[in-house]
Amino acid sequence: MVYIKNVGIDPPGTYIKMELEARGWTQRDLAFILGQLEQQLNPLLSGKRAITPDMARLLGDAFGVAPQFFANLQTQYDLANAKDPDPAVKTRADLQNVYPVRDMIRRGWVSDGEASLLQLQVDRFFEGEREDLAFAAKKTHYEEVTPHQKAWVYRVRQLARRMDVPQFSEDKLRTALSRLHPLLLDPEAVRDVPRILGECGVRFVVVEALPGAKIDGVCTWLDDSSPVIGLSTLYDRVDNFWFVLRHEIEHVLRGDGKSTLGMVDNLSGDDALDGVGIAEEEREANRAAADFCIPKQKIDSFYVRKHPYFSERDVIGFASVMGVHPAIVVGQLQRRMGRYDYLRKYQVQIRKHLLPHAVADGWGNVAMAEL
Repeated sequence: MVYIKNVGIDPPGTYIKMELEARGWTQRDLAFILGQLEQQLNPLLSGKRAITPDMARLLGDAFGVAPQFFANLQTQYDLANAKDPDPAVKTRADLQNVYPVRDMIRRGWVSDGEASLLQLQVDRFFEGEREDLAFAAKKTHYEEVTPHQKAWVYRVRQLARRMDVPQFSEDKLRTALSRLHPLLLDPEAVRDVPRILGECGVRFVVVEALPGAKIDGVCTWLDDSSPVIGLSTLYDRVDNFWFVLRHEIEHVLRGDGKSTLGMVDNLSGDDALDGVGIAEEEREANRAAADFCIPKQKIDSFYVRKHPYFSERDVIGFASVMGVHPAIVVGQLQRRMGRYDYLRKYQVQIRKHLLPHAVADGWGNVAMAEL
C-alpha cells in the first residue's frame, strides 16, 4: 500500500491512481475487480465524484486496507476545500462560553451583528469585566455569581447611569425610612418608592431576571458616593418586595459593596436571620428588613399566642395594629408554618403598580440605554 505524507488538497482519485501504478494495475483492472464499468470509475479517479461509504468499503477490499483509509482521504480533501468559516462563529462561541449573550440579545441589552461590533458591545456592557463581585447568597454560604446574575447586575448599573439624582445623603435616607413604612399598608403605594429614594440620592432600578437567574436584588455603587438599588421582583408579592427593598437599603446605609461591584442577594425564604455561614453584613441587613416589616419580637409574640390556630380575623387585626397590609403578616406566617397556601388570597402583586413609576426593564419593555 502507498503511504502518503503531506497530501495537500489533491483529490482522493490521485492516490488511487498512484496505488494502481504501484501494483501494476490499470483502470480497467480495477473496474474488473470492483465489478464496475470502467466509465463508472472515471469521475472518481478524476476527482469529480466523491468516495461514498459504499465505495470506501469496495476499495478497502480491493486494496486490502481498512475502508476508513479511503473515507479519511475524502474527508481531508473536503475539509481542505471547504469555505473558510465566518469568524463571527468563533467570536459568538467565545462570548457565549462566558456570558449569556443570546439572552442579552433577546432582551435588547446588546444588538446582534458583526462579530467585532458584538465584542465591543459586550466589553462595554460589562465595563471591562470587573471580577470583584460579592455574592450575598442564600443563608448558608457564599456562592459563585452565575453569568446570568452578573449580566443582570451590569444591566442595573447601565440603566442607573442615565438617571439624574441629587447627591446621596445618608441622613436623608435614614429619615426616609419613616416615610417608607406607612407605604406598607397599601400595595399601590409602592409607586412612591422610586421618587422617595431618588430624593435621597439613591438610584432605584427594576430589571426582570434572566431565565434561570435566581436573584432578588443588589446594592451596587457607581462610585463611592453614588448608590444603586436594583430589584428583580422575581416574586411579585408585596411582602417579598418590602423585605428585599429594606435589605438593600441597609446595605446602602452600611456602605456595603463599595469595594466590590456590589452585593447580589438571593433572599428567597431567607427568614432564618442567624443561619450558619451568613456574613455579618447579611445578618444586619436581614434583621433590619425583618424589623422594618414587622418587629421580630412582635411577630414572635403573635405566633406564640395564636399557634397553631391563626384565624383570618386575628391576622387582619394584627396587621392593622402593625400598620401593614395583611399580606406582610401572611407572608411571615406562611414561611414559619411551611404552608404557602395559607390565606393566599391576601398575597397582592405589586409589579403593576411599581413599573410605570420606576426605571424598569423587562416584561416586554426594553429600557433605553447607551453602551
